[in-house]
Amino acid sequence: MSEAGVRAVAPAGDDAALPFEVAALDVRGRAIQMGPVLNTILAGHAYPDSVSKLLGEALVLAVLLGSSLKFDGKFILQTDTDGPVDMLVVDYRTDGGMRGYARFDAEKVAAAEAEGRTEPGALLGKGVLAMTIDQGPEMSRYQGIVPLDGGTLEDAGHTYFRQSEQIPTRIRLAVAEFQSRETGELVRTWRAGGLIVQFLPKAPERMQADLPGGDAPEGMEVEAGEEDDAWVEAQSLVGTIEDHELTDPAVPAERLLFRLFHERGVRVFSPIQVVDRCSCSREKVEGLLESFSAEEIAESIEDGGIAVTCEFCGRKYAFDPDQFSGGS
Repeated sequence: MSEAGVRAVAPAGDDAALPFEVAALDVRGRAIQMGPVLNTILAGHAYPDSVSKLLGEALVLAVLLGSSLKFDGKFILQTDTDGPVDMLVVDYRTDGGMRGYARFDAEKVAAAEAEGRTEPGALLGKGVLAMTIDQGPEMSRYQGIVPLDGGTLEDAGHTYFRQSEQIPTRIRLAVAEFQSRETGELVRTWRAGGLIVQFLPKAPERMQADLPGGDAPEGMEVEAGEEDDAWVEAQSLVGTIEDHELTDPAVPAERLLFRLFHERGVRVFSPIQVVDRCSCSREKVEGLLESFSAEEIAESIEDGGIAVTCEFCGRKYAFDPDQFSGGS
């Protein structure tokens, strides 16, 4: 099979999740390389490099998980931890729009970078990762929560699918900064990539869940069963992926999938485009301020006005306090 034979559609390119299937192994998944969208989101905040890399991983993970939704809504990924980066928030909407931001202690991050402690576990610390599926105001939200205990976002993703979804899953994430010279100036850009592979056999008896239905009770020990040969093979192939293959523009998603699965045959489907799109607006911010009490409005006034900055995109909104109840 030629490399071109892996493509059922036009090449996905950057910033597009590419669904795929390897029928011979009963696995499905999605792959993505992020470029301009990732760079725009990160450049808008001027985060320290270690924070940018961590948020980049969260953005890729949100796309890999959220792009599987079959309805209009959004997927929200949020961490709440005690480390130097105590919160990551990513919103992915099923129309492809996404946004994200990180909250961190600048002094603690600087100290961690100086000491070389920039791995995800050191920056995040201990806490939880919540993944929420929001189908709109008329539908109930679904939320899965997994612990973060000094591990990576990949580890947390594996825990989520093992405990909550009962689907054997492997996830790979990578983020890298590239440097180039344009008209004599050094230009720094961010790229990221990721892959999720899941074992979804048609015969239910081949699906070997890691845990009984629902999350495992605290302290419960679960014996691992013998894994299906097809899933063992798929995991072994995914284990050969190098970080640079996920971020290198010379190794697009189609080429990586061909390298992994060409002997078994891999089919790709129409890519799902991702765009940098914040959902903030002047009307939404104004509506929020209108819900404030007179005391809260008074506390929000600085230099005779009220200024609100969106934490996601950095857009600034200015208001006259007199237009709100209690303004002066």
